[in-house]
Amino acid sequence: MENLSVKHISELDNLELLANQVVEGFITGMHKSPFHGFSVEFAEHRLYNKGESTKDIDWKLYAKTKKLFVKRYEEETNLRCHLIIDNSASMNFPLIKNPTIGNLSKIGFSAIASAALMEILKRQRDAVGISIYSDDIDYYAPEKGSDRHRRMILAKLEELLKKKSKRTTNTYKVLHQISEKIHKRSLIFLFTDMFQLSTNENDLFEALRHLKYNKHEVVLFHTYDGKLEFDFDFENTPKKFVDVESGEQINLYADSVREKYTLEIEKYFNDLKLKCMQYRIDYVPVDIRKGFHQVLISYLISRKKFL
Repeated sequence: MENLSVKHISELDNLELLANQVVEGFITGMHKSPFHGFSVEFAEHRLYNKGESTKDIDWKLYAKTKKLFVKRYEEETNLRCHLIIDNSASMNFPLIKNPTIGNLSKIGFSAIASAALMEILKRQRDAVGISIYSDDIDYYAPEKGSDRHRRMILAKLEELLKKKSKRTTNTYKVLHQISEKIHKRSLIFLFTDMFQLSTNENDLFEALRHLKYNKHEVVLFHTYDGKLEFDFDFENTPKKFVDVESGEQINLYADSVREKYTLEIEKYFNDLKLKCMQYRIDYVPVDIRKGFHQVLISYLISRKKFL
């Protein structure tokens, strides 16, 4: 888990500052990791190519590094990214009274992860857009690179940290609608817990395939709570389990179903992975208890494939 000083949700109000902290921690970790080979210069520079004009060389940076770097400009944007966030009721799990950076709901994690991706995209001079949905598209903004545009999106992400949705999920219907809006080739990141009222798996994957239309690259961040939703690590006392979207309830002891539950959930995750491979969608299970590194490294890998 990233070592950040943020402790309470009131301190998460400045999402831009928090995203910057997450990215800086990630970059520091990159220099010590096997992924250092990706070594994207997250600054606003690129290496100087022999034969280019020398007028844009950053000589101050040369004095520090003894390498020639050229300053990058807005017109050098070469990637468009669209973030899609599931904001249905199930994404508010687990319900937390005093969230911290290390103890977030799925929607809180997705909002901060998206803000961190936006911070990297800003440093790379790339354009970003966003869709937030539940049973319909709640908010949509096309891909742009201006600071004003990013601040507008950050304000929407901050709302996700504060407001709890009570709406159901209609992912497959909404993804078709979003697909019709994204016209230029883009790198698309979808944050969802994959809980659907519709049990027709083919509907969902047809929608994901639609997202890939126009040669888009799609990364599915399957967002889940590893301790509770995967390991079913609840105390063995009588508990009432409630489906926050359908309202269905069941009373049981956790130990009585844990073994069968974990077998079923492992099969479900594996089936999703295989289905995504079939449709050439990058499937990334994201345990919200393990920090943001898994999301940001997936971005680097996807960017390298995309360009």
